[in-house]
Amino acid sequence: MAKLYFYYSTMNAGKSAALLQANHNYRERGMDTLVYTAAVDVRGGGRVHSRIGLSAAAQAYDAATDFLADARTLRQAPTPGCVLIDEAQFLTEAQVRTLGRVADELDLPVLCYGLRTDFRGRLFGGSAALLGWADSLVEIRTICHCGRKATMVVRVDAQGRVEPDGAQVEIGGNERYVSLCRRHFESAHASGRL
Repeated sequence: MAKLYFYYSTMNAGKSAALLQANHNYRERGMDTLVYTAAVDVRGGGRVHSRIGLSAAAQAYDAATDFLADARTLRQAPTPGCVLIDEAQFLTEAQVRTLGRVADELDLPVLCYGLRTDFRGRLFGGSAALLGWADSLVEIRTICHCGRKATMVVRVDAQGRVEPDGAQVEIGGNERYVSLCRRHFESAHASGRL
């Protein structure tokens, strides 16, 4: 029986690289996959990119994307494989429930990769839904500058000052976000500096 998976972590943990490895594994075995990335992340240009240089073609998804209709097409492929979602924190709750139907009704594995929390330590909507609905939760780990497990992320400006407030979604990479352990997250927010 297929499952709905949520692979989550902070920034720079290798979520996209793990998705690309899973895609490669299915394709290497002759199976078809559907690969998605969030349309809100305009840096991708229709591809999932990892920081280690790997990439693959992807369909951009937004709140109107009908994953069940697309998955029905995949299910009819000669060798259906799985559905892979990058930037899963941007899914809606309804889409997460639909992805559960993809796994349950079409017997296709759905592998979602995304951030658990934002720069304020608050759950993203898609992540909250996945934490509640996924069959399997898998943490992908990365480390803080102190060597402890990083579980949080802070947003910084060009001078390295911590930005405690702002819109939940602001697309960026290493220049805007730093992964930290909870202790250093708290101290960074208290001092305004890393």
